[in-house]
Amino acid sequence: MSFIDHLEELRWHIIRSVASIFIFAIAALYFHHFIFHEVLLGPSRTDFWTYRMLCKLSEVVNMTDLCVNKLDFILQSRQVGGQFMTYITTAALAGLIGAFPYAFWEVWRFIKPGLRPEERRAARGAVFYVTLLFLSGVLFGYYIISPLTINFLANFKLDESISNEFDIGSYFSILATLTIACGAMFELPMVIFFLSKAGVVTPSLMKEYRRHAYVVILVIAAIITPSPDMISQILVALPLFFLYEISISVSARVEKQRQKAWDAGQ
Repeated sequence: MSFIDHLEELRWHIIRSVASIFIFAIAALYFHHFIFHEVLLGPSRTDFWTYRMLCKLSEVVNMTDLCVNKLDFILQSRQVGGQFMTYITTAALAGLIGAFPYAFWEVWRFIKPGLRPEERRAARGAVFYVTLLFLSGVLFGYYIISPLTINFLANFKLDESISNEFDIGSYFSILATLTIACGAMFELPMVIFFLSKAGVVTPSLMKEYRRHAYVVILVIAAIITPSPDMISQILVALPLFFLYEISISVSARVEKQRQKAWDAGQ
């Protein structure tokens, strides 16, 4: 295929990807009551699943501070078109998350023909694993990171005379940013896989800097969860530790395959 033919092929893959996002966004607009009231506004209420689980955990470990029984803030719309713009942008984000598996599959269909046979075999199941990791990260961000962050910010006050009245756009922005960021962060094993295939990362290098990585993860956990209690930070850090260890195994597998191919070529 010529360069122009490749561009034409890429154009159609992009069009189909965007169309899938648009379709899911339309579906989100149709089911707006459930998405906004139950999903997006869920972390703003004390009956949210995460808060109820934290209350149960507080009873087990005998730490009453873990239980979230008050979210001291109200949501307001301070702009004329605030609610409408929030309605549109959140529907677009819902469409992006919902269409992600298909959209990535379209991108992968464009990339895959350009790979060598051994690279195709090594990357078998890439769509499944990328989708699984992304959706796992989205769920982790929605059920763990976002509620902990909202709880801290809602109950943080410089003085009792100051009341927290958050703009609805700011609330949804924090929720969306944390959720999407966690989805991207959970792609670490796949990123390490491709970096290992390129020879940039090795398992020995990752093991050598494991302690440094753990410190960085703890710092990230402390930043993501502004709540001062250690349990919240540990809840965030543990999955990241787990992902790092999985990434070491992935890199080791790639190196083993490379060594096997090298020995076969001798």
